[in-house]
Amino acid sequence: MCAIQTVKCPHCRKEAPLAGNPYRPFCSERCKMIDLGTWASEGYRIPGEKMPRHPDDDEDQG
Repeated sequence: MCAIQTVKCPHCRKEAPLAGNPYRPFCSERCKMIDLGTWASEGYRIPGEKMPRHPDDDEDQG
């Protein structure tokens, strides 16, 4: 059995080492930060129908 030594970076698809890579599974800090920015700006979405809003969601809880 052969252990996996490298993976493809989820952002740029370059081969990246697993061992000793502080940014894994990304190849670099740049690719890691681009991915984080996509999450933060809600660029990744799971397809599905929107949930109806509940009227109590708009009330002040104060």
